[in-house]
Amino acid sequence: MDRRAFLQAAALCAGGALPLLRATDAHAASDLKITRIRVFNPVDKTDMSGPLGLSEMIVAVDTDAGVTGFGQGGTADLLRYASSLLIGQDPFRTEYLWQRMYRTSIYPAGRERLMAVGALDCALWDIKGKVLGQPVYQLLGGRAREHVECYRSFGGLQRGQAKQQARKTMEEGYRAIRFHTVPTDDNLTFDTRRMIDLFVAISAELREGLGKDGDFIVDAHTRFDFADVARLCDLVAPYAPLFVEDPLHTIDDYTMFAALRRRVTVPLAAGEQFGDLRDGNLPLVEQGLIDYLRTSIPNCGGITAYRRLAVLCEAHSVGLVPHFTPPIGTAAVIHSVLPFAGVVVNEVLRPELPAYLNEGAVFRNGKMHPSDRPGLGVVLDQSRVNQIAEFTERAPASLYQGESLHRPDGSHLYL
Repeated sequence: MDRRAFLQAAALCAGGALPLLRATDAHAASDLKITRIRVFNPVDKTDMSGPLGLSEMIVAVDTDAGVTGFGQGGTADLLRYASSLLIGQDPFRTEYLWQRMYRTSIYPAGRERLMAVGALDCALWDIKGKVLGQPVYQLLGGRAREHVECYRSFGGLQRGQAKQQARKTMEEGYRAIRFHTVPTDDNLTFDTRRMIDLFVAISAELREGLGKDGDFIVDAHTRFDFADVARLCDLVAPYAPLFVEDPLHTIDDYTMFAALRRRVTVPLAAGEQFGDLRDGNLPLVEQGLIDYLRTSIPNCGGITAYRRLAVLCEAHSVGLVPHFTPPIGTAAVIHSVLPFAGVVVNEVLRPELPAYLNEGAVFRNGKMHPSDRPGLGVVLDQSRVNQIAEFTERAPASLYQGESLHRPDGSHLYL
């Protein structure tokens, strides 16, 4: 597709019309170039400030055609180097640019830098969808489902609340309710053996409130050692939880995961604290240690990286139950799981859109519905954000300073 066609497509997108394009265009190169990356913070925030340290910083990737893509995650410092690798590049080359951001460094991208890579990657997919006049899920294979089922996530649930909350959650249309529990005293002492009784009592209340058609999730929150979580799984099994989440205190001890898998009958889920395919996720799925994968976006490295996880999970009959994430990340998650052929249940903590988004993921009646707006379908209200950084300088071209080697066919290699 030449520049004139791209600009016409962009104009049609801006006017709300969707151009008719060939399916192959989604995989073609373009002559667009990335000119600038900007970083914003919501006006009411001064740092990352999201729940569990999840960044609500917004990245905008601008192109020379006037099309801007949005993502979310990272910090200005973490985004700086990866952004310099994108300046002057074709935003349609998402896989190539992901490898470039991920591997053009002597130090592998750790989990925090991977969130920044993921934010930028989502913005590239947003650009591609906008230019092609298609929602991102169409570029990933189209919808395999009409909507994405969700579960309501409670930061803590106490005895006596559970039955009523379960009924209310089902009435709101959710598929399931998730809980963990914490001590009510001020010293935050968590005696795992004593807390098991409370978990079991709440599970019994939830099952009574849910009836036979609802589901609940027990989040062990990596607070239990092997013997205690094995006992917990045995005791909640009669109430048929959808899964027990993050069962082991040692999150990357795959020997213990394998032993727990042999020991208990309840389904298991993990992965929310991991990053990309090879950061913990591969052995969990490939060795059959879990039934559901909790990894989300941008933590895993964005849409490009999540596609690999989805393929892995489909090959091993593992469902996707993404951890909650900031709202632009949520839009990316929904687009990524709509084409997935297996089981999907998305975690919801804050279903309402924040003030800085006029449009985003469509949530109603306990479910996420696809937005048919081009790209990710998010619309930023720039009066509700403050720009905190801008990057326009490309990385140096010298080896070890910003450039890396390529194979003879032009694909990315390494330093």
